[in-house]
Amino acid sequence: MRLFLASYRFGAHQQRLLDMVGEHKRVAVIANACDAWGDAARSSALTSDLVPLRKLGFDACEVDLRDFIGAPDALREALTDAGFLWVRGGNTFVLRAQLARSGGDHVLAQMLSEDAIVYAGYSAGACVLTPSLAGLDTVDDPAEVEPTCGIAPIWTGLGLVSQAIVPHYDSDPDATAQAVRYREQGVAHWALTDEQVVLVDGGEPELL
Repeated sequence: MRLFLASYRFGAHQQRLLDMVGEHKRVAVIANACDAWGDAARSSALTSDLVPLRKLGFDACEVDLRDFIGAPDALREALTDAGFLWVRGGNTFVLRAQLARSGGDHVLAQMLSEDAIVYAGYSAGACVLTPSLAGLDTVDDPAEVEPTCGIAPIWTGLGLVSQAIVPHYDSDPDATAQAVRYREQGVAHWALTDEQVVLVDGGEPELL
């Protein structure tokens, strides 16, 4: 399994991601964490990720989970065309719901277990891989899920890493406060500054 989980984009470790991706030049960008933002804001957010990826020489195109509702086999085929998946930030609960509706939660778990794709995600794109989303409602609004996705919020993450992740530690007061609450509750977590990443490259997670 190969994971690059950041607080904000590449953090301070862009080269580590490039080394892990290797010769793969096609990247599928998932921006569904932004689905509650409205068309203009969502489009701007997507562009803000496509541009730096393309500047690095990647053939970056969106894979919109809304196009694969109830079609996990088609989603897997779309992701198989890319060796690298980039999942941007936004609302973790909205992203989790769209993964469930498309079957992307199961597809990603299977592809990652087979080492068929590299997963890079930041903020919501990192948090969604954790065991539980409990506590993230202090920074992301689960009430956005039902009007956006038509289903109730899902509070379990994909469970592909063993600890909670708190992005934007020391830059977002709400995130910093949530990390304090996790410590007080004895919840294992990584509190990531915008320079830090959690890296998994075939072994145990490494905090960089």
